[in-house]
Amino acid sequence: MDQHVSVTSLLIVVTMAFLTPILLHRLKLNAIPVVVAEIIVGLIIGKSGFNIVHEDMWLSTLSTLGFIFLMFLSGLEIDFTAFSRSKRRETLPNGKKEPNSFVVSSVIFIGIFVLSLILSYIFVKTGFIENAFLMTLIISTISLGVVVPTLKEAHLMKTVIGQIILLIAVIADLATMILLAIFVSLNDSGSSNTWLLLILFAAGVVLYFVGKRLKNRSFIKTLSTGTVQIGTRAVFTLIIVLVGLSETVGAENILGAFLAGVLVSLLSPNQELVHKLDSFGYGFLIPIFFVMVGVDLDIWSMFSDKKLLLLIPFLLIGLLLSKLIPVYLLKIWYDTKTVIASSFLLTSTLSLVIAAATIGERIGVITEQMKGTLILVAVITSIFTPIVFKKLFPREEIINKKIPVAILGANQITLPISRELKSGLYEPILYHTQIKKDEKQIANSLFDIEEIPDYSFETIEKTRVFDSEIVVLSTGDQELNASLAIKAKEKGVPRVIARIESPELEQKLKEHDVEVFSSFMSTKVLLRAMIESPHVINILTNQETALYEIVLKNEAFDGMSLRRFPFTGDVIFVRIFRGKDSIVPHGDTELQLHDRLIVTGSKEYVDELKNELEFSEASKRFY
Repeated sequence: MDQHVSVTSLLIVVTMAFLTPILLHRLKLNAIPVVVAEIIVGLIIGKSGFNIVHEDMWLSTLSTLGFIFLMFLSGLEIDFTAFSRSKRRETLPNGKKEPNSFVVSSVIFIGIFVLSLILSYIFVKTGFIENAFLMTLIISTISLGVVVPTLKEAHLMKTVIGQIILLIAVIADLATMILLAIFVSLNDSGSSNTWLLLILFAAGVVLYFVGKRLKNRSFIKTLSTGTVQIGTRAVFTLIIVLVGLSETVGAENILGAFLAGVLVSLLSPNQELVHKLDSFGYGFLIPIFFVMVGVDLDIWSMFSDKKLLLLIPFLLIGLLLSKLIPVYLLKIWYDTKTVIASSFLLTSTLSLVIAAATIGERIGVITEQMKGTLILVAVITSIFTPIVFKKLFPREEIINKKIPVAILGANQITLPISRELKSGLYEPILYHTQIKKDEKQIANSLFDIEEIPDYSFETIEKTRVFDSEIVVLSTGDQELNASLAIKAKEKGVPRVIARIESPELEQKLKEHDVEVFSSFMSTKVLLRAMIESPHVINILTNQETALYEIVLKNEAFDGMSLRRFPFTGDVIFVRIFRGKDSIVPHGDTELQLHDRLIVTGSKEYVDELKNELEFSEASKRFY
């Protein structure tokens, strides 16, 4: 009988987790995060609603695994390249220099933490809560799971204001998780000494260097495909090892999971592996956890306690004030609407509040009713803060946005290419050393050439080269091209293309994710293709039937089959590249985010399609 009940409860939870995103889509409630909707569904079927689900061994185990995997993905979401990006500070439209992202973000977080501490003592003095430190962690934490998607939809990730918001959230995520571990070790009578946490972090450092050493080994790449999937196995082994070690030293298991996510993020995994982990986590375990969070909440007991009912609006105000006052520092550089909108987005809390409230209730620091109240407040912030951010943030025109391309070296290859690119979706700028006076007048009338004294790194850093989406290095010195290519990747340039003739240099650059082209190899391949496949060359060289690459970034087409693709016109899908896989497209092929689509057709239509697929529908509505 117990077995029957457990399977029945599991069936209800899994079914509701499956139906929730479908209902959101059908009811056009896209503004509500799916995880929040899952908690609301849990409320309906749990203690606060029909009470048809009862926690048992099945649900308890899967829910715990979901919580652990959620913390792992929270660590994985942290983009550490944000700390290393040191782009040249531009002048804002108001005439002021852009702020230093890292310095400003650090100062703002310190302000948030200090203000959260003050507000926590006020809540203690007024009798709402007994432990000021736990409340400080709850007020100061920020949800990366809400901030990152919102910034991506708004196309703000690469802007300075977007980087500042992201960095504040990242610092808050790291700091509050570490402080939560220390809090547990100090307050849980069953925990070991705090210094034992150093063993966990030391193990993390060792595992990072082991992973870095093994990552690019040829046998690892061989075992990453087919039925072996060694990368996925390694990730799950890492999670289990660090979770087990975390519990051994007396820390919470979620700290080990979070640390595992941080380590994987530091190792810069390929997007294919990240997609697999996201699919497994958000497709199975995590929805069960969030539905069970709602199932376990008893809202009616909270509403019967006037003190807890009164705490909800006060805590919401406290959360907003703790972000609004420190973030107001940005008023030095930005307008009031931008500052207030940023404050609202940073008010969002979810995963870490659930973690802190759950742990606080387990070790007896807060009651079950207080835990429910804190989670309810976190859910409320996750619903309204992204909506307010989108409404308040100043709108900008990006319909005619072009991709900046920096080309170093003006020659017979780059000059005509820059001119052809200019007529499409790109904004190319040629950088070249000083040219003769008579040649300069002719060149400037035909091409956008920016003169620089030399190609040294110091000179290039003073230009806008490293701020471009694509950097092409085609100077006459391949050693210089290689050196600048590596520097460009270190500066965070998404795509770097270098002209290299040496096979040894080519192999070295490919390890740094630099794309390489060679005049000799290009000519050789072209001649062979002209002999063997002349009609293929016609496709490649004919402007009206050329092959084009489009990266799918529009969430509206994620999961859509080509049979249901809404656009008709002069275009054919030739090939789809997904990670390391090359897919021959057919009617039932489903598109996925970050797919690289190789298409052919008229240039006018391809440009229109590219504009549609490389910008999200949400961002178009937003702007």
